Amino acid sequence: MARVLILSAIILGLGAVSGPAPQASDGARPARSPFTVFESGPVRPLALSPDGGTLFACNIPDNRLEVFAVGPHGLRHRGSVPVGLEPVAVAARSAGEAWVVNHLSDSVSVVRIEEDDDKNPKKERGGIGRVVRTLLVGDEPRDIVLAGAGRGRAFVTTAHRGQNVPYDPQLTIPGVPRADVWVFEAANPDAPPSIVKLFTDTPRGLAVSPDGSRVYAAGFHTGNRTTTVFEDVVRANGGLTSPYILVAPNPAAPDVKIRLPINHQGLPQPFTGLIVKFRDGKWLDEEGRDWSAFVKFNLPDRDVFAIDALASPPVEVGSWSGVGTVLFNLAVNPVSGKIYVSNTDARNENRFEGPGAFAGRTVRGHVVENRITVLDGPAAPAPRHLNKHIDFSGPFLPIPNDVNRRSLAFPLDLAVSADGETLYVAAFGSSKVGVYDTAELETDAFVPDAGRQIDVPGGGPCGLALDERHDRLYVLTRFDNAVKEIDLRGLRPVKGHALFSAEPSHVVKGRRFLYDASFSSSRGDTACASCHIFGDFDSLAWDLGDPDGVQVENTGILTVPGEPFDVPRHFRPMKGPMATQSLRGMANHGAMHWRGDRLNNSEPPVQPDGGAFDERTAFEKFNPAFVGLNGRDATISGDDMRAFTDFILELAYPPNPVRRLDDEDTATQARARDVYMGARKTDSFFNCNGCHVLDPDGNRAFGVSKPGFFGSDGRFSFELEPQVFKIPHLRNMYQKVGMFGMPRTQFILPGDNDHKGDQVRGFGFMHDGSCDTLFRFHTTIVFFKRAPGTISPRDPGNPDGFPPDLNGFLDRKAMEDFMLAFPSNLKPIVGQQATLTDGNLAALGDRLALMIARAEARDCDLIARVGDRGFLYLGAGLFRPDRRRDAPVADLALRARATLPGGEVTYTCVPPGSGYRLALDRDEDGKLDGDERP
Repeated sequence: MARVLILSAIILGLGAVSGPAPQASDGARPARSPFTVFESGPVRPLALSPDGGTLFACNIPDNRLEVFAVGPHGLRHRGSVPVGLEPVAVAARSAGEAWVVNHLSDSVSVVRIEEDDDKNPKKERGGIGRVVRTLLVGDEPRDIVLAGAGRGRAFVTTAHRGQNVPYDPQLTIPGVPRADVWVFEAANPDAPPSIVKLFTDTPRGLAVSPDGSRVYAAGFHTGNRTTTVFEDVVRANGGLTSPYILVAPNPAAPDVKIRLPINHQGLPQPFTGLIVKFRDGKWLDEEGRDWSAFVKFNLPDRDVFAIDALASPPVEVGSWSGVGTVLFNLAVNPVSGKIYVSNTDARNENRFEGPGAFAGRTVRGHVVENRITVLDGPAAPAPRHLNKHIDFSGPFLPIPNDVNRRSLAFPLDLAVSADGETLYVAAFGSSKVGVYDTAELETDAFVPDAGRQIDVPGGGPCGLALDERHDRLYVLTRFDNAVKEIDLRGLRPVKGHALFSAEPSHVVKGRRFLYDASFSSSRGDTACASCHIFGDFDSLAWDLGDPDGVQVENTGILTVPGEPFDVPRHFRPMKGPMATQSLRGMANHGAMHWRGDRLNNSEPPVQPDGGAFDERTAFEKFNPAFVGLNGRDATISGDDMRAFTDFILELAYPPNPVRRLDDEDTATQARARDVYMGARKTDSFFNCNGCHVLDPDGNRAFGVSKPGFFGSDGRFSFELEPQVFKIPHLRNMYQKVGMFGMPRTQFILPGDNDHKGDQVRGFGFMHDGSCDTLFRFHTTIVFFKRAPGTISPRDPGNPDGFPPDLNGFLDRKAMEDFMLAFPSNLKPIVGQQATLTDGNLAALGDRLALMIARAEARDCDLIARVGDRGFLYLGAGLFRPDRRRDAPVADLALRARATLPGGEVTYTCVPPGSGYRLALDRDEDGKLDGDERP
């Protein structure tokens, strides 16, 4: 019936409907489109076809697959195919078919490539290729490989969540795997996939055994068996032991002394939690004290998994632990079968930042170690430190220096020669490719040598493809968005091929300051991205206090001041463990850090950009961290720091993958929203929104065009903790799921405090990651209904908090659900895709209707692609074509094209305001794309 209606539309001439449209239909170019910087991490952005004749490259900022012909004289660019948003990995089934992973679109594009122009010069079929299928997968897919019998299965890593999954992700259930590998039959991609669930956090890289029978999958933020012991547990059981302690009598128990933390000035410091690490079967702090009784879960730290790719369905058959903290990628030696895993290993069990008297104990200049870990069957993992030439007790020398020149940072992609003797490593943070003899690497006999490193112009090498037939190594460089050809005989670059990008110049200029370890640290191995992985976080907590630091004034606005409770508002240097915060979405959220201690306190705090609400000045105050944390000999210049700030404040949060695609609350979430916005004073003084402001249009009151508020408007508050904090945003709560189990504390009411067994994460919620779940967070004394004076004589109580009955229980469960699905800057529909074919017209009807409805509601722009033709949804059922002379096309007529040979129509919901550029005028030169094609 659907086909009949569509064919009728063609017969009736509805393919050329004219009429009014919300946007200009004469080809006039609007103001320059906004560009959304998601900063997705590339995983496998290059792939050679099995016959070696075609190179595929992911053009991440342009949302395209670039196609190159490979020949004896180098690469020749054939063209590109639009795919989904943020393509980060590609696998080639043949020269004529590639599968592309779209990180932000939660999809895989199956791309059909036409024969080379030299053999088939016809261009009227719609460019060099087209998307013939769009496969929907879980949240934020990252990698893809082909394995199994005849390499006939496609394996894709995704997070265990998302709107397209066929299961309940059980975000509030302990012991649930948080990593998925989706498996598609390549010859029948429309068949339901198998899903292999792995007991680790969000996964990333994949690799295949030489015979295709095994797939190896790695988690991403797999941790290092560290966690935080809650503050009042530490205080009640010995407290902190170093570095400055004042022992005082306890008025309540004269025979018991109180250990009071102080700084070098003798000023009292806040009581804090403590990071402990699982070593020798115990949870030990840096002094060797055992805290095992207060850690109510296990961290098996399963990092890399083996999957039987031949089984039906594929199944996990083994795993390795202790591989690394953040795992980037894997490669398999084609001769020996040994696995190489590129990773960094964090040293967050060590305390303190800064160059003061305790510099020998700090993490300054030794935050993480960059490594390749070798896996060989049942043998224990063998980590190989890539920068073992560094003397971490040595001085921080001016740049350049010999140590810096020999260092490699952020090993991303890997490639192994066919004889198994050479490993190539893309060092993203060093603008180099490291070259290793595999035997020397495996035995740790290698010597870091700048002569065995290839300097890659452009910077940010992130993808490798080895073409030994032509003595070439192809490298994708992210900083300048290009493909470089490396001559393997001379180990030198010989050609470069720029890929088109619409990224603003200030984004391109500022990116390197996040990653470039050769610039950011004297030793060349550390940068801000060591913890802020691809501009996000590392799922760890760090104690970066400074015993030799001084108190900093807090001039911000507090919803609840701390002074009436004997807690000063100002920032004391011994702050204790703090979970790494994301660098995404900081624009319009004021002072930075959990405490907001990076703030402009020289001006009055006036919205939108004055004083503590000035995020630009606040971020520029991180310049001293280049010295105190990265280990640079001096801070960077003011111009460089401003360029870094320009880039960072562009980073955007992705849509929340837990919210419904129509952006409507579920019944449970609606119940929580009523509490969040209602009259109940959940924290003694305000409702939830009184502190955690949720107002997407919040800046309209200030007459500026900036993002709204998503849980924070830049103010501070005191919540009966030992120090004052900036009120945090709530857009990434779903990323913190995976820690279950917590001891009884004074700050949190008694609940289920039993041991919870194996879990995938060591850090959860609150500033130090010590609270395991949002439900437990809402049982803290500040939110619970209680009488005044319950905690102390000055305690105001909370007569309006969550009541200790069934309704209170249901409200807290609802609030957990709502916060996991908390609104973000972009609506959940953004990025979602569908490819209409002759065989799925009816099946995709509801999804297409939803996409159109969300475009009508201005949640997104809706674009469509038929081959190389682009269409932008205008509203009223009409799409604007990418040729000036063409009239708007009716929705029904556009769908009809899918019934024609090669006429598949791919729809994509893109960020509001970007549709014109992405569908009609790629370079925004005022000439529509269709008019520029021959």
